Amino acid sequence: MAKIYYQHDANLDRLEGKTIAIIGYGSQGHAHALNLKDSQLDVVVGLPTTSLSRQKAMESGFRVENVRDATAQAQIVMMLTPDTLQAEIYQRDIEAYLQPGDTLMFAHGFNIHFGQITPPPGVDVSLVAPKAPGHRVREVFQAGGGTPGLVAIAQDASGQALANALAYSKALGCTRAGVIETTFGEETETDLFGEQAVLCGGVTGLIQAGFETLVEAGYQPEVAYFECLHELKLIVDLIYEGGLSYMWFSVSDTAEHGGYQGSDRLITDQTRQEMRRILEDIRSGSYAQGWIAENRNGRKAFLNRRREQRDLLLERLGKGLRGQMPFLDSRQVPEEAVLAGV
Repeated sequence: MAKIYYQHDANLDRLEGKTIAIIGYGSQGHAHALNLKDSQLDVVVGLPTTSLSRQKAMESGFRVENVRDATAQAQIVMMLTPDTLQAEIYQRDIEAYLQPGDTLMFAHGFNIHFGQITPPPGVDVSLVAPKAPGHRVREVFQAGGGTPGLVAIAQDASGQALANALAYSKALGCTRAGVIETTFGEETETDLFGEQAVLCGGVTGLIQAGFETLVEAGYQPEVAYFECLHELKLIVDLIYEGGLSYMWFSVSDTAEHGGYQGSDRLITDQTRQEMRRILEDIRSGSYAQGWIAENRNGRKAFLNRRREQRDLLLERLGKGLRGQMPFLDSRQVPEEAVLAGV
């Protein structure tokens, strides 16, 4: 059974008098910084002088320094920049400024597990990974709750790495929901697999294929959009609240019966074999090597795919439909993020 830590297992006093450098102020970065600040901890945000996020961080009341100065001031350095940028940032702006006794932290184990970053022997290396996007980490914390999280130790120079990581988890709010002890390898491999096979790859592929099947058969695209995309949130919320059994209990008997049959026809032995191949590519390092190479070569294939997704009928239609539902608080991806590959 997994070891799970809760509020009584963590002591915030362990972080008293320490400065925590949050490197990056994107989805996870802003949530970590704000939650730690609300937990009465000393936070400095490290960002390049050209970062568009500097103004946002300053408006939230943070000291904002360049990455080198933030690292030099801190005893704990949390890396929250994109995976593909971390090795370069570490080698250029962090490695030389770490001191024995410092802690280098990550919210995803990619760069440690795949050998892109090799910390010096005198520092603790730990992972605290909330299992939610940054905006949810922040929203749930503000509401008095917490998102579940993972904790792992790659290097315990001080002998106190786990206790300190649990204190950080408590400051984020994760111990309110439970923090599972894991390893950098397990976190990295399961996270990548979940994204590719289910959460991002599997779900979006099913949405797109279902929508296109109905439209090609002559049904109205608007009806297909609601059936294959819009209603997904209703189902996911039921699963989130009570698992698969509660979802089956909540839908009609016809939906339940059809769901069983549809699942059996779609998730075949071939599908499961492909899932195993996806996992093997992750575990062998093949996926990581390809993704690292894609970034070194300008991300052309990746950005082309991103633009193709942007131009799907499903996306163009959905933008207009969501615009007619103000209660959704509809959001759009900034055009510069698509074009510049941010």
